[in-house]
Amino acid sequence: MMFGLSTAHAADYPNKPVTLIVPFAPGGSTDILGRLVADELRSRLGQSVVVDNRSGANGNIGTALAAKAAPDGYTLLMANAGTNVINPSLYDNLNWDPIKDFTPLAMVARVDNVVVVSPSIKADSLKEFAELARAKPNSINYGSVGVGSIFHLAGEIFSQSAGIEMTHVAYRGANPALTDTIADNIQVMFATIPGALPFIQAGRLKAIAVTGQERSSLFPDLPTAVEEGYPEVVIDNWFAVLGPAGLQDDVKEKLLQALGSMVQDPEFQEKLKAQGAEPGKVMDKELEQLMVADIARWKEVVTKANISIE
Repeated sequence: MMFGLSTAHAADYPNKPVTLIVPFAPGGSTDILGRLVADELRSRLGQSVVVDNRSGANGNIGTALAAKAAPDGYTLLMANAGTNVINPSLYDNLNWDPIKDFTPLAMVARVDNVVVVSPSIKADSLKEFAELARAKPNSINYGSVGVGSIFHLAGEIFSQSAGIEMTHVAYRGANPALTDTIADNIQVMFATIPGALPFIQAGRLKAIAVTGQERSSLFPDLPTAVEEGYPEVVIDNWFAVLGPAGLQDDVKEKLLQALGSMVQDPEFQEKLKAQGAEPGKVMDKELEQLMVADIARWKEVVTKANISIE
C-alpha cells in the first residue's frame, strides 16, 4: 500500500511549490544563476520554484540542508564546483557526502572567472598587477567567499605562479567582497563573470584578465591569465542542480526532462551568455562521473596550497 501511495505521489509531481536552495548570499553568481534556473523551471514544471538562500560556512550550511531533505523532489540544491568538489578536501568533518548524499541531475552552466581590481589600482594587466604586488609584499588584500573557496584557491594559485604574497580576506558572499573591492578595502578579487559583470559595466571595477582556457565573448579584448604568462591559472566553475540521494525515479525523470529542455533552449542559452556563462551539457550519471574526477583534481590543488579548515 505504501508503494502505491509513493507512486501516485510521484505521478502528480509537483503539486506544491519546489524549493531551490542556494547555499550563498543573494547577489553572487550561484544566486543569479539559481534565480534564472528557478524562473525557467516554473514554466516547465507548472509549479512555483522558490529560491531559498542559506549562506554560511563556505556553502556547507545550505548544502547540508539539501542533503538531509526528503527525496521527493520538493527540495533541490543549486550546487557549484566550490561546494561539492572542493569543500570535501577542505573540511574533515562534513556531515554530508558529495556523492553518496545527492542525486546528480544536470549541470546548467559553466562560468569563467574574471580578475577585477579596485579602480585605485594602477595596473591594467595581470602582469602589471603582479609587479605592483611584488614590490610591496602583503600590501595587497584579495577577497573571496570563504577560506578554501574556488576564489580563495584561485588567489593562492596565482600568488604561487607569480611569486607574490597577498593577504586573503574571507566574506560570506561574493557581493560583499565585490562591494569592498569597489571601496578599496580589498584591492583584487577572482570573481565569476556573472557576479562581477554589473560592476564592470558600470565602471566601478576594472577587469584585468579572465581565467578560462579562452577569452570571454563578453570581454574579447581581455587576455587570459595564460596569455599573460600564468599557465597554471586556468580556473572555471560549474553550476548544477542536484537532488537528495534516493530521489524517486518518476520525479527524477520529470526533473531531468525539464532541466534538459531548459539547457537546450536557445533563449535560456542566450540568457546565460548575457551573464558570461556557457550552457552545461552534462546530466545524470555523466555529471556524477565529472564530480568524482573533479574532487580528485581539486584535492591535489588544496594539498599543494596547504589549505585546511578545522
